[in-house]
Amino acid sequence: MATNEEIIANAKAAILDFDPELAAELAQEALDAGISPVDIIENGFTAAMTEVGDQFEAGTLFLPHVIAASEAMSAGVEVLGPALEKLGGESEGRGKVVIGTIEGDIHSIGKDIVATMLKIAGFQVFDMGRDVLINDFVEKAKEVGAQVVGTSALMTTTMVNQIQIEEQLKEAGIRENTKTMVGGAPVTQDWADQIGADIYGENAGDVVNKLKELF
Repeated sequence: MATNEEIIANAKAAILDFDPELAAELAQEALDAGISPVDIIENGFTAAMTEVGDQFEAGTLFLPHVIAASEAMSAGVEVLGPALEKLGGESEGRGKVVIGTIEGDIHSIGKDIVATMLKIAGFQVFDMGRDVLINDFVEKAKEVGAQVVGTSALMTTTMVNQIQIEEQLKEAGIRENTKTMVGGAPVTQDWADQIGADIYGENAGDVVNKLKELF
């Protein structure tokens, strides 16, 4: 029998090998061994995605690798879904969060991790995916009565679209009752202050902590 540490290390390796089937198998093995799904995600899958992100930044991995790693992580997280929902069930009603990667931007690693961690923390998450039109964020927020709209931008050229979110939420008349959250590699607290966003999320842990404080 593999130890818990070995299972988590193997889960991390499955993401780094871009292997969705193995990631799913190891997620199941971890659950069978009684490992918390949060542990597998944080120390296995998320740790791997952080490495992938670093290698992408360094130019040793490219976008197809990043997407393949994201897909492997998604396959693993899907297996963990029911176990996560049981955990989340204890703290239901924390708030509704609409989240996505901003129009023009196809990166989704950080956003995927944040969405997963928020689900674990008991938030109701509406993940819009990547390259999401500004208007779609606004419409979704209206439709579900979201308390938070979070956008991720991984490029300085798409970051400016986060200003549009602020404007269009105001035009739709729902900005007062909606908190806005921005994140992504080039995004900073200064940028959030400049555009009038309520929350700057440095990383997944930071986002979860800040939203828990809000709710």
